[in-house]
Amino acid sequence: MYVPPSMRLSREQAWDLVERHAFATLVGADLQATHLPLTLERSEGELGALYGHFARANPHWRALDGNRALAIFSGPHAYVSPSWYASQPAVPTWNYLAVHATGRLELLDASATRELLDRSLAHFEPALLDSLGREHDYLEKMQAGVVGFRLRIEALEGKAKLGRQRSRADQEGVEAALAQSADPQARQLWRYMQKLTDEERQA
Repeated sequence: MYVPPSMRLSREQAWDLVERHAFATLVGADLQATHLPLTLERSEGELGALYGHFARANPHWRALDGNRALAIFSGPHAYVSPSWYASQPAVPTWNYLAVHATGRLELLDASATRELLDRSLAHFEPALLDSLGREHDYLEKMQAGVVGFRLRIEALEGKAKLGRQRSRADQEGVEAALAQSADPQARQLWRYMQKLTDEERQA
């Protein structure tokens, strides 16, 4: 991913986006892609590790076992109209946040896969953990249909293309338009812009 220095996210900012936008696209060298949620363990290694599971019927896990893979996380994004800028003339663009995490994928055994499924439930919907925890036969049947994996992150790139190279007046025009947009993605992008600005001021 092309990341100009002014658009680069810190490790912590990239981790934050991964945790907030956990649905990823997982791609291998053969250019197959699987779309799936991934959970991040920040404490594993310098850059963390990603955990997830394939449907056992999906042949992609066989191709990725022991090989390098790329997990792509897309944050909020939105069209930016040149009419929002104070400076003219201008052209339209698209602002977005994204993270790429690369590493070697390793499959988990049955015990580690069960722990992964429990952690995933605890992360995405904790209330289900107690009710499903009592259905041992059902959970074992469901677990038999999945293949758990870990991807140890070896390279982590985060990008925030937010037009921050423009004048403050231009940025304020974009922020005002995004904040008032009917598109929830646009409003979420505006909130990220506010969050990054606040972090810079506190640094």
